[in-house]
Amino acid sequence: MTSPQNRIVSVLIPAHNEAAYIADCLAALYASSAMPPDHQVEVLVLANGCTDQTAEIARSMVPPRGWSLLVLERAEGGKLAALTEGDAKARGQVRVYLDADVQVEPGMLAQIATALASDAPRYASGSPCVKRAKSPITRAYAAVWTQLPFVTTGAPGFGLFAMTSAGRTRWKSWPDIISDDTFARLNFTPNERIRLPGRYHWPMVEGFRNLVRVRRRQDHGVAEIAQRFPELLPNDDPRPLSKAQLLGIILRHPIGFIVYAAVSLAVRTRLFATKDAWARGR
Repeated sequence: MTSPQNRIVSVLIPAHNEAAYIADCLAALYASSAMPPDHQVEVLVLANGCTDQTAEIARSMVPPRGWSLLVLERAEGGKLAALTEGDAKARGQVRVYLDADVQVEPGMLAQIATALASDAPRYASGSPCVKRAKSPITRAYAAVWTQLPFVTTGAPGFGLFAMTSAGRTRWKSWPDIISDDTFARLNFTPNERIRLPGRYHWPMVEGFRNLVRVRRRQDHGVAEIAQRFPELLPNDDPRPLSKAQLLGIILRHPIGFIVYAAVSLAVRTRLFATKDAWARGR
């Protein structure tokens, strides 16, 4: 039984047909078993609308000693509804939201637990790394994208973000939106957000067409939040790219800059546009 002084870290992993990724995600997470004293970890895999073996694979992954694993299966798809259901089951004073295709490095979870050892509303994320892509187009694009101030500074939170339970009380159910990570981040002021040195590995979609589709989805997600939740916009801390930074990127990655500019142009010209604003690209 959990003693009163023990703190619980709840890791919520929404997963829709992630059979190809969930084992690697959990294996990397379980390698973070060295936690601060008096901390326990519960992992909740939120399998929503799965038609593959996601839930079965997750159950087969044995967590470290002292950790617990709960696999929740929902017949309906929908990441945000799954997060709401997961939050209702979670017991932790710290909530970690981890995409099923992301892999954390050892120590990441312990850093989150330490940074969020507070009863105040706080938000944290790690330092993102883009996994090496198979597509040369994606590798060129990533070489530029990973140099943008949004990625290199602040706590952007794509793929992995965390908060104290006090922070999570700032809204009730997760809204049905595209960009849950942006919504979560903007519910905290810049002074409440913490970027940690621990790294996590996030996959970028493969190929020009998919890059355009996902970039358009990201833009739609940001615009949706601006329209539906304008009160959150003052919490943004835009980090524009200076002329010197831009020139440095062009000189270091000329091909990558051409690819990045081409993707940006395709997004604006509606190339590869579809009615599916939720396109994942894989």
